Amino acid sequence: MAKAKLYAASGEFKNEIDLPAVFDTEVNKVCIYLHIKAILNNLRQGTAQTKTRSQVSGGTTKPWKQKGTGRARAGQNTSAVWVRGNKAHGPKSHDYFEKVNKKVKRIAFHSALSDKAQEGKVFVFESLSFDAPKTKDFLSVVNKAGLEQRNALFLVGANDKNLRLSTENVPWVRTARVQDVNTYDLVRANNIAISQDALGELTGGSR
Repeated sequence: MAKAKLYAASGEFKNEIDLPAVFDTEVNKVCIYLHIKAILNNLRQGTAQTKTRSQVSGGTTKPWKQKGTGRARAGQNTSAVWVRGNKAHGPKSHDYFEKVNKKVKRIAFHSALSDKAQEGKVFVFESLSFDAPKTKDFLSVVNKAGLEQRNALFLVGANDKNLRLSTENVPWVRTARVQDVNTYDLVRANNIAISQDALGELTGGSR
């Protein structure tokens, strides 16, 4: 059974708790790779495009006769070897969309959670809700908990609305709702902090 440290809302350490079963599955690196590759490909716009020979502004008349001038043979000034000519073998706009089935996504997501839990990089807080958005209060909790200030991901639930606003000016923190987080978010995070409300949403959903 995977374990994690439990902290009070103030950041004080309380005890260790057992994490749900989704944090204790076999790590499947193939599924993680396939899902992350699809996520990154689906973020690509695919709009890069260069002009073909027919799209470049220029004439179609042969610049000079084929023989007798001492110059290289040329058919028209839109050639790729000419200045202001077309781009040879340039990129063409196309869709990079890649589909991954639900089973692979679920395995990849649970594998990423389990991998972080095995490394001891999952931190659970009794609550991450604040009365008002305040960066000072958030940093006080984090410092008291001893959370490393490098690329931390905070998973929030429905009751943690002020947390996102409290972290907007903190460059090393990213926040995400449980229903919005994906495998790539988990893998790229150095530490994962989650409230007990968000933990309940994570295990109570279909993921």
